[in-house]
Amino acid sequence: MTRTSIAVYVMIGAAFAALPASPSFAQDAFQNFKQLGGSTKMPKLNAFSATPSAPAGLLARNVAFEAKLTNDGEAMKDGLAWRVFGPIPGADGKLPLLASADGGTADFQLAPGDYFVNVAFGRAGLTRKLTVPEQGQVDKQTVVLDAGGFVLNAVTGSDVRIPPAQLSFSVYSSESREDGERGLVIADVKPNSIVRLNAGTYHVVSEYGSVNAVARADIQVEAGKLTTATLQHRAAQITLKLVSQPGGEAIADTAWSVLTGSGDVVNESVSAFSTMILSEGDYLAVARNKDKIYQREFTVKAGQNADVDVLLSSHAQTANADIE
Repeated sequence: MTRTSIAVYVMIGAAFAALPASPSFAQDAFQNFKQLGGSTKMPKLNAFSATPSAPAGLLARNVAFEAKLTNDGEAMKDGLAWRVFGPIPGADGKLPLLASADGGTADFQLAPGDYFVNVAFGRAGLTRKLTVPEQGQVDKQTVVLDAGGFVLNAVTGSDVRIPPAQLSFSVYSSESREDGERGLVIADVKPNSIVRLNAGTYHVVSEYGSVNAVARADIQVEAGKLTTATLQHRAAQITLKLVSQPGGEAIADTAWSVLTGSGDVVNESVSAFSTMILSEGDYLAVARNKDKIYQREFTVKAGQNADVDVLLSSHAQTANADIE
């Protein structure tokens, strides 16, 4: 394992195949459709029957399809979603779905004519134009996806495991658009789940908790390989309590505000215990109870979860205005 300067640990798997596809993602794989010269809206897949069809009076031809992750790889046996579309948009402006199949290789009975064929492997996929001739043998159609994937996880501090329920990931394109924003590829990815993508570089954002603990990294997806990437957070879980003495019982009906060292409010809540994930740094805890304000400065250290007691004997004042 290697560790980069942004604390991302990466392991590359030797093979990446036989992973189940998600047919609901098939429309996302039309990212190359514009290269075919088209701008037609694609249909929602669940709105069409999966039964192949052919125009009346024309003899349907058998066309076999297979897909590989790399040029020198083997044909995939599972995890693919195949869709065949007619070339002429319907009244709704969408291309009609004529046939579909899920699994590995696929065989379609297609009448002579033009089609668009899409194969999706999770978020990876491509679309190509197919012409079925009226005469002659139709060769097997081999599609090279040039795809791989990754599994994401994160730690905090040097190597403190983060509970999966407190983590989420978002995957963005590596390049910014004209508006300066990155294109979102997939949101709310759970830790340890497989994300299948076309080969390339992606920008991954990890959120630990819901306040301000965020880690980012650029991760390379290699065709035919599965990358395991672990991002490193600099954060910890903090629980605030208003108490009459150190280690005492938390006082109920307390309103909390947490401010950064520069005075920005990062979290507010009302409870006896205020628990949150905060990035490493200096903070000020402000507690309101029975028209009195109590406060305490504290420091968050990466990977060191802690309880922070705010004492009733600490500086108090009448709460007659909102905290700025």
